[in-house]
Amino acid sequence: MWIAFAAVAVTLWLAFDNLFYLLNFLYIGTAVSIGVFLFGRGDRYARIAVQLAVGLYMLVYLGIISRENVQIEGFWYYLFNGLFQAAVIHYLVAKIVGPLLFGRGWCGYACWSAMVFDLLPWKTPESPRVKRFGAIRYAVFALSLVFTLIVILLYRESAERIIWYAFIVGNALYYAVGIALAAALKDNRAFCKYVCPITVFLKPASYFSLTRIKVDETKCINCGKCERVCPMNVKMRDPKRSRENGTECILCFECAKVCPKKAI
Repeated sequence: MWIAFAAVAVTLWLAFDNLFYLLNFLYIGTAVSIGVFLFGRGDRYARIAVQLAVGLYMLVYLGIISRENVQIEGFWYYLFNGLFQAAVIHYLVAKIVGPLLFGRGWCGYACWSAMVFDLLPWKTPESPRVKRFGAIRYAVFALSLVFTLIVILLYRESAERIIWYAFIVGNALYYAVGIALAAALKDNRAFCKYVCPITVFLKPASYFSLTRIKVDETKCINCGKCERVCPMNVKMRDPKRSRENGTECILCFECAKVCPKKAI
């Protein structure tokens, strides 16, 4: 994991002669790698620690202090303006190309929205997924694109400032909606399932991810504990890539923790 991030860090540093890329991706890679290592050794707080280390860095340093929108509006804005800045690089590495390697791992270990939602008390969904709500994410995705285009076309002189304010307001709305949904549906990850526009990028690549949760069918006793605790309602006992909610797995390994036969 660390080598993968280090390779990205060195490549971007040398390609653009900018030390920021080296430090940025080494920091994120080191935080994620240490967290994954500790998690593998049974540290129950390792994943939350990684979420805070990476999420607060992205939210506070890159977003608020450096005044760069690393939300989806920022990605659209810098992309359409031909600027290869943090938001575009972040999306390419974490949400467009990266998921081919590690699926939705970003959602489980580095998302600054989820780092708050995962602290809420409804860690295990109390009801089945409401499939019809899934269309909301596509509407939010489309709105973010339309909003950015309007800002670029009609407010070009103040576009940079508007996009940064959109980052502040957008995050506040995300937290408010996410917490309200979690409380209403008794599900910490309700926002991720129904509203988050980033999943439009994540889902196709995650389908082909090299990193997947698999079940050893020779050990599995079909007790169902793994699927009951899954925060994303993944039917991991189905070995096919097309399994129900298969592209939603955030690699949190809650399923592995409760498996009585260590089959996962």
